Amino acid sequence: MTVIDRYLTRGDDARVRQIVTPEGVPLRFTLAAAGDRAGAFVIDFLFLIVALIVLAIVLTLAGGGPWMSAVMVIAFFVLRNFYFVIFETRWQGLTPGKRLLGIRVVDARGGQLEAGAILARNLIREIEVWQPMAFLFANETIWPDAPGWARLLAIGWLFVFAFMPLFNKDRLRIGDLIGGTRVVLQPKVLLVPDLADAPAAPPPGTPAWAAPPAAGATFQFTVEQLDVYGIFELQVLEGVLRGDGSSVAHFEAITTVAVKIHAKIDYRLPVPLHQHDRFLRDFYTALRAHLEKKMLFGHRREDKHAR
Repeated sequence: MTVIDRYLTRGDDARVRQIVTPEGVPLRFTLAAAGDRAGAFVIDFLFLIVALIVLAIVLTLAGGGPWMSAVMVIAFFVLRNFYFVIFETRWQGLTPGKRLLGIRVVDARGGQLEAGAILARNLIREIEVWQPMAFLFANETIWPDAPGWARLLAIGWLFVFAFMPLFNKDRLRIGDLIGGTRVVLQPKVLLVPDLADAPAAPPPGTPAWAAPPAAGATFQFTVEQLDVYGIFELQVLEGVLRGDGSSVAHFEAITTVAVKIHAKIDYRLPVPLHQHDRFLRDFYTALRAHLEKKMLFGHRREDKHAR
């Protein structure tokens, strides 16, 4: 799998990257700013604290006792390690904090975000953040007679690991390096009308008589075919359709994606090469309307893996 990084020169453009997916489709995305990542972590941490407070109230109402402290320690360990894992696995790279700030975790190579990568990037946070924080704020319990240099070491440890995204151009923490992930800005869900309604462009060299019609849906899709994909795939398709329509690489990407979708949804009719772009635009329009209709009834499907 090939990864292509493009570093632009001004403002937010300096955080724009391009990768080539395993299917050969180039995708552009913008890395999340360090402030967004820190803000999302703070929000998620507050959710953890609220969960612990609720648990403490429940245990107190149940009678409390000497075992309560042990239960709280175990609960905090479980929550801090699996809160992020569970949400990022179920929501494909999102936690409540990330969703609120419009960022998400993606695979650095453009593939599907795997559970193993999510587990690796989050378990390493125990070393990056939780252990030095525990020593700083509960050192009397962990090491009652700790010398002053030990506290300084913990502060330095926390500083290096927690602020590492500030010191590298890809805003990566150790967990991202080990898990092979990046945190990016969440792309907008829907296309603006001009893209959905724009006429499909024929491949270079296509004779005028072979060009597809400029308006109206040429291809029709069933509900079962539209149910194959979700919002994430809609966003990926948006990126493909927004490519440079005059380049050969764009038409190669269109062909690759059209063939893949054609097979995935088991579309019965053949689609000629000169209509691949029309096929994708019609599929995009139908999928967008299908997902919007489902969202009106409270069903938000994040991606093809969600149910």
